Amino acid sequence: MNWDLLGHEWAVGQLKEQIVQDRLRHAYLFTGPQGVGRRTLALRLAQALNCPQPTQPGEPCRTCSTCQQIERMQYPDLAVVQADQRGGTLKVDQIRELQHSLSLAPYAARYRVAVFLHFEEAKASAANALLKTLEEPPAQVILVVTAESAESLLPTIVSRCEVLRLRPLPLDQVIQGLQTRWGLPPEQAQLLAHIAGGRPGYALRMHQDPDLLHRRQAWLDDFSHLLSASRVERFAYADTLARDKDGLRQALFAWLSLWRDVLLRSAGSAAPVANLDRVEEIDGLAARVSLEAAHGFVAALENTLILLEANVNPRLATEVLLLDLP
Repeated sequence: MNWDLLGHEWAVGQLKEQIVQDRLRHAYLFTGPQGVGRRTLALRLAQALNCPQPTQPGEPCRTCSTCQQIERMQYPDLAVVQADQRGGTLKVDQIRELQHSLSLAPYAARYRVAVFLHFEEAKASAANALLKTLEEPPAQVILVVTAESAESLLPTIVSRCEVLRLRPLPLDQVIQGLQTRWGLPPEQAQLLAHIAGGRPGYALRMHQDPDLLHRRQAWLDDFSHLLSASRVERFAYADTLARDKDGLRQALFAWLSLWRDVLLRSAGSAAPVANLDRVEEIDGLAARVSLEAAHGFVAALENTLILLEANVNPRLATEVLLLDLP
């Protein structure tokens, strides 16, 4: 059994072995790109630790009230800490509020489990507050931190956690999972798996929320128009887009995905493109721009995302990016 996860068998096997042999660490760090399965793995670990009727050691039943409450993140001995919104800031008060409850004995379970989602969004003060808990962990408490990469966190936090680095899955595995587990038609499963780049959680989210696909389509259409737009139009678009920082980030990720495909085509790579529904546009751009230009714009998009994480003025960062369109 794989805790009903799609992929990441090695990670599940490692955690189950620690549970069975009673060699649990007091803190774990799950890293990987958004939508790869970090939160799901953390919740499955909490279920495996606290299920009152496991089907076998380290294997939660996933049907009892405890497992169901953990799945909904509503269990009294489970705390989930994250920023108010994606792209926001996780604050020190959230860590301090949690620390008091962690000092208490579990209410109903064997372990209290605290999950810190997207911890790269934590303020320095919040990270330092968590560090104190990691240095002196309370008994019967398991901490799980998730982040896109270990490098985005304080080295002292990383060093006190067991790190499990989750990678995107092979496209064929995601395509098959979307069809067999969630009943998607083959063509849709293939498209979502490619757009998600092997991240099953993100692919499933796009299936469950069609608005995500609609917004992606709109951002890519806007970008196609911007390539031939005037400077005035580009500035006006930057001003509008930058008013929603999370929307801006998502638009940049959509553009980055497209231009990575252009870069692959320009380089003559046989690797599959992510944006299967835009192949004609990708081929057209690859024919128009040089490999150097494609690489330069991919770097510009990545740099803009880094600037946004550093709280640079989003409108100015977007204006500079749009002025440098190939």
